[in-house]
Amino acid sequence: MPEAASTESNLADWFLDARVREGRGQRTALRVGEETLAYAEVQALANRFATALLAADLRTEERVMIALPDGPAWVGAFFGILKAGGVVIMVNPGLEPSNLAALFDYTGARWAVVDSSAEPLFREAGGLARQAPAPLVVGSGAFGVAVAAASETFQTAPVHPDDPAIWLFSGGTTGLPKAVVQSHASFVNTTRLYAQDFLGYGEDDVTLSVPKLFFGYATGSNLLFPFSVGGSAVLFPEKPTPELLFDLVRRHRPTILINVPTIVNQMVGHPEAATADFSSLRFATSAGEALPAPLYHRWKETFGVELLDGLGTAEMWHIFVSNRPGEVKPGTLGKAVPGFDVRVRDEEGRDLPDGEVGRLWVAGDSRAVCYWRNMKRTREAFRGEWFVGGDLVSRDAEGWITYCGRGDDVLKVAGKWLAPQEVESCLMRHPAVAECAVVGVENEDGLTKPIAFVVARGDADGLEEALKSHCLDSMAPYKHPRRVILLPDFPRTHLGKIDRGALRELAAGGERPT
Repeated sequence: MPEAASTESNLADWFLDARVREGRGQRTALRVGEETLAYAEVQALANRFATALLAADLRTEERVMIALPDGPAWVGAFFGILKAGGVVIMVNPGLEPSNLAALFDYTGARWAVVDSSAEPLFREAGGLARQAPAPLVVGSGAFGVAVAAASETFQTAPVHPDDPAIWLFSGGTTGLPKAVVQSHASFVNTTRLYAQDFLGYGEDDVTLSVPKLFFGYATGSNLLFPFSVGGSAVLFPEKPTPELLFDLVRRHRPTILINVPTIVNQMVGHPEAATADFSSLRFATSAGEALPAPLYHRWKETFGVELLDGLGTAEMWHIFVSNRPGEVKPGTLGKAVPGFDVRVRDEEGRDLPDGEVGRLWVAGDSRAVCYWRNMKRTREAFRGEWFVGGDLVSRDAEGWITYCGRGDDVLKVAGKWLAPQEVESCLMRHPAVAECAVVGVENEDGLTKPIAFVVARGDADGLEEALKSHCLDSMAPYKHPRRVILLPDFPRTHLGKIDRGALRELAAGGERPT
């Protein structure tokens, strides 16, 4: 007999309502500026959102976008959509109108919950789209009034564990993102395996995240994970800067910091780093991009806090390979999180020996349903219980997994494979390099050569030749970048990652490498 739908299968119940039933309703759930919200208050806010959404004619499994700054309204809308039986689509509220219009047409969302400050942007994007969601404006307008006046009691909609809950956008470094349809069960599974069992999240933990809640990495680490155990999350709407993060750590004394390599690099190089007090932190995590070993060591030496690198994907929702507290090997992603089966395989799907580079395959109960409106890629990536992505990795005899790049990023130079991360790690050891990325560009003979893009720290006079020499002194000659291009900043994807496709176009537009 098929498993019946139940209220308890709904994410909103498992992560929020259950805390109130357990008697934790008065525990602090959110810390925003000087304001705190208890679990009972977050539940009441979510219930008001759910009531207002149903009054606006939201139907079961209908898709609703959230495009809000991080804060109580984001959390209330998120759980409110789920409580009402809807499906959450999280988008970056700072996207350009043309990018928003493309997402409107792709997702077919009927509603979008937006901040009043973003309403003009969404209406402009709606004018560019074939079909646009109706903006539900919080803070002002009819919907904001409806939420404020709605009932604080609501019966969470029953769902099946396999029903769609959230659409996540794949975090690739090129092209338009693909929507990954994830079920209610996936979020519960990874929370138990990774957050509770592997990292040991507890009710006394206070989390603070650099990436915003629309990024699945932060949705888990800075909302669902602490909520699953009665902990609390620090939220802030501003763009993360080292100065702001130092101040937030000082004021809120978080125990877990969720970070990304770009900001790790900015923090260790900041003048305030030497006096920052990070003694409240049990550990910090890093994901989203490769963490070079030199950057890990600079962080550890500067702040004295363990930095746990890991790998996750939207398709498996969150992290399934990670270093863990007390067990870290710098320069690696760590080991497979128990409960996930991680393999390194060739193009025919055969397991490779330890030490060889191959495609990453992973199986577990957090596997997504499909890519929306992309059956070709769904068949390629979802093979039975396995997800087969574009990441290339190697594993040693002890199970440590090293990231070697994405299949479309790895270069073949002089007949040999070269992972851009190897060159980037070398460049990051130079004191004048604040941030870097390496891509491959064909020369006039059709041969691929590595090109480096660098954001300099301080005076950049003569830096191009100095960095070439630095790499030649440290690496095999075929690996060194043939050109070094200095940039004030990097182009970014919708998730804030370096847009390597844009860098390749920029490199190809210049002189050909030799």
